[in-house]
Amino acid sequence: MTVGSNASGSAPGRSQNIKIEREGRVLHVIFDRPEKKNALTSAMYCAATQALAEAEGDGSIGAVVFSGSGAAFCAGNDIGDFLDAGADLENFPAFVFIKALAGFEKPLVAAVEGIAVGIGATMILHCDLVYVSPGAVFRMPFVDLGLVPEAASSLLLPRRIGLAKASEILLLGAPLGADEAVRLGLANEVVAAGKIKAFATEQAARLAAKPRAALAAARRLIRGNRDEILARIEEEAQLFAIALQSEEARAAFSAFLMKSSF
Repeated sequence: MTVGSNASGSAPGRSQNIKIEREGRVLHVIFDRPEKKNALTSAMYCAATQALAEAEGDGSIGAVVFSGSGAAFCAGNDIGDFLDAGADLENFPAFVFIKALAGFEKPLVAAVEGIAVGIGATMILHCDLVYVSPGAVFRMPFVDLGLVPEAASSLLLPRRIGLAKASEILLLGAPLGADEAVRLGLANEVVAAGKIKAFATEQAARLAAKPRAALAAARRLIRGNRDEILARIEEEAQLFAIALQSEEARAAFSAFLMKSSF
């Protein structure tokens, strides 16, 4: 999740700041809040989760592509969601969205331009293909904010890139650029910024055209034990909820607000 900006006051369930577009058998979910670097509000999480549910049930949709409007992919969670978060973790929109990603049965593709912070970075661990622009930068600054990793990143990131590098990213909060993301296997390819969305769509369309049952079975085998992933999401979320109420986190949020340029 991780802080991105102040809340816009949108009511949960509305599709404001999320664009849903269809291109053949590919559904596009576009984070559309460029003035806040596409930081996610509760309403945006709800709209994105609803889009995934509808895509899951629509036999004519074969793949989903995530992208962001403007110069950023996603600056993480809106800070207002953190400050207003209650104890009802199961219904917290960010948590519901993360579980929807982990359980989604069709291919997920990400076209990452600019910054991808917090959930903007961890969500790509649930994507089958990830394409990045030359200026893409990933950051997971959970510990810096008095929080813990989320979206099963504490399980999936070490598994993907190794314990040492994952510790550098998750504990030190070290940024990761486009070329290194590809080298480490976190992304597939660096694509020119002006061409990345079209390229990601082309690759998604290739996936959507493949035999559906065989593709779904192959994804399940590649992705591994879903119950293990969901269990880690739950474990992280419980610790995240506790950390969210801590003095450490509140102090980090206050410092963030004072220096934030969002």
